Amino acid sequence: MTEEDHEPAAGTHAGQVNMADVARRAGVSIATVSRALRGLPGVSPRTRSRVLSTVEELDYVVSPAASSLRGATRRVAVVLPRLDSWFASTMLATIESTLRQADLDVLVYQVGTEEKRTHFFRDLPTRRKVDAVVLVTLPIGGEEEARLDLMGVQVVIAGTRLRDFPSVSVDDVAIGYGAVRHLVDLGHRRIGMIRTFDTDGAQWASELNRLTGYLNAVAAHDLPDDPALVATVPYGIDAGAEGMRQLLALPEPPTAVFCYSDDIAVAAMTALSQRGLRVPEDISVIGVDGHALGELFRLTTIDQHVTDQARTASTMVLDLLAGHSLADSRVTLPTHLVERGSTGPPAPSRTREQRAGRTRSAQ
Repeated sequence: MTEEDHEPAAGTHAGQVNMADVARRAGVSIATVSRALRGLPGVSPRTRSRVLSTVEELDYVVSPAASSLRGATRRVAVVLPRLDSWFASTMLATIESTLRQADLDVLVYQVGTEEKRTHFFRDLPTRRKVDAVVLVTLPIGGEEEARLDLMGVQVVIAGTRLRDFPSVSVDDVAIGYGAVRHLVDLGHRRIGMIRTFDTDGAQWASELNRLTGYLNAVAAHDLPDDPALVATVPYGIDAGAEGMRQLLALPEPPTAVFCYSDDIAVAAMTALSQRGLRVPEDISVIGVDGHALGELFRLTTIDQHVTDQARTASTMVLDLLAGHSLADSRVTLPTHLVERGSTGPPAPSRTREQRAGRTRSAQ
């Protein structure tokens, strides 16, 4: 690590420095900073001295409560709609690991149905049991939102935004727009989308925003505005395959498809293979996430850096429990396009009729 890596972000000054800044400058983990400030074992005298010197150098104001992390339970609740998705499980694993390194226990609440969400916000089972709550992409209504204030603990939102609560997320509208723009740059004009919805009827902000980005890009690039090009399917392991089957059944199938997530994209690519169609020669496919399977399937994707979102949310929790105000309470992390082998230009020699004919013969 170079000296430049240790420098805090430009414009940082007293009152804006957080625990992550101290850790970065001292060249240690956030957990080590936390343990050093609380005088816990497992930190060498030399490292503890370096952390304390960095705290003084950066003018990181340690509140009287910081040595014990304000609150008596030393537990944090993570509330999420489901555990059977890559996004949720990756987010949870990173949050749990980061907070556990700071000697905090994590309680997990899975509230994937409307009934479970209603019970959770009505009964507030975490009240007086935890010091903080992290909500991971949880769709909630106005009444449920109001009850968050009754918990009497710090609340951090991960993966989306909610009112004025501290949050970390990505720009999902930009994700949808960027995916379509990538396909347009390759020469595609007829671009489809596979979106999904929760079987319980909950509305996901990320899904709605990615659809908005897709539609904005279609309008901005003067692409065919055909509602049939948007396949909406229930969430599930075969959602991508079902969505692709709907698009292939069109009289004029798309030459490229934007999928809501990487797992949907992988299922869509499997459906294409089963029908004798090649990716990207016959149809290009792009996903969203940064899923590890993406590299195996050579999937072009927009990486939303889920682990970075989780670590940022965890840092927010640690700083809030240490009694510090956040320099930025609404963090939007960057995303980036990862080009692999699932996207390419449309085949110039194959007419629309030929493509449609091949699709029908493969069915």
